[in-house]
Amino acid sequence: MRPSPDPTERPSVTLAVKPRTRRRTPAALWVLVLPFVVMFVLFFVAPIVYAIVQSLFSTRSSGLGFGPPETTFVFFDNYARALTDPDFVTSLGRLVLFSVILVPLMVVTALGLALLLDSGKARWPKFFRVLYFAPYGVPGVVATLLWGFLYIPATSPILQVLSAVGIQFDPLSSGNVLFAIANIALWGFAGYNMVILVAALNAIPSELYEAARMDGASAWSTVWHIKLPLVRPSVILVTVFTIIGTLQLFVEPLVLRPLTTAISSTFTPNLAAYNQAFAQGNPNLAAAMAVIVAILGFVFSFGFLRIVNRKGNRAW
Repeated sequence: MRPSPDPTERPSVTLAVKPRTRRRTPAALWVLVLPFVVMFVLFFVAPIVYAIVQSLFSTRSSGLGFGPPETTFVFFDNYARALTDPDFVTSLGRLVLFSVILVPLMVVTALGLALLLDSGKARWPKFFRVLYFAPYGVPGVVATLLWGFLYIPATSPILQVLSAVGIQFDPLSSGNVLFAIANIALWGFAGYNMVILVAALNAIPSELYEAARMDGASAWSTVWHIKLPLVRPSVILVTVFTIIGTLQLFVEPLVLRPLTTAISSTFTPNLAAYNQAFAQGNPNLAAAMAVIVAILGFVFSFGFLRIVNRKGNRAW
């Protein structure tokens, strides 16, 4: 007779293990990704690499100007020349000061407009959202020209009214020109940043507002304890965008330069690089200046992200 099976003994089960197969990337995915990769390499990576390579060389005319120019490898000499140029160093300091002026103004203005439009007492929020965003659609050159007419006493009705009551004010003087340029940038980009923050505010669940209302929270408490903490990532994003934008300052001083003597050819690092490349005929030094500005933007942006990430999700 066969022995009866032990009821406490578990039957052995043999599982068939299938060999791992490598998933192939669908061809359709490559078709969608490849155009972006090609454009990204051609118009972003390649210019950066080319600028870095050009900054390591120096081009000099041979003899009396006859024959092709001579290109020699100078390593970091162009960077040393740029960082020892007092005008370029001054322009870097001026750019940092401009960032200190514009970044807080931009973030506070965009956040204030977003909170106003998101408040329950706001009337015609869609109309004012479009109105605040409209300046972003004006090209930078056109916006600077428009504000340039308002900055000149001969064509500005505002300055003429102030002069009639005895107030003399020159927005394009050496002490005010940075604020005048910051005003143009603020007018043009505050609405764009506001839209980002409005989208973040609209994504907040309405149940949180209802719970706060039931707990007797005031409007300011709701803003401080619910809205601001939840839109913190978007505020950080807006701040990084503004930092990068301030380091690209070029169009406004270039257009305003014929209107005032306070803006020189080296007023900003980008203007200095432009002057070296197209007026002085030294593209290698201009490339070194451009790389220095790019490094400065990298340091500022990631330094800011490092600081805010240390705080984690702490309250404001």
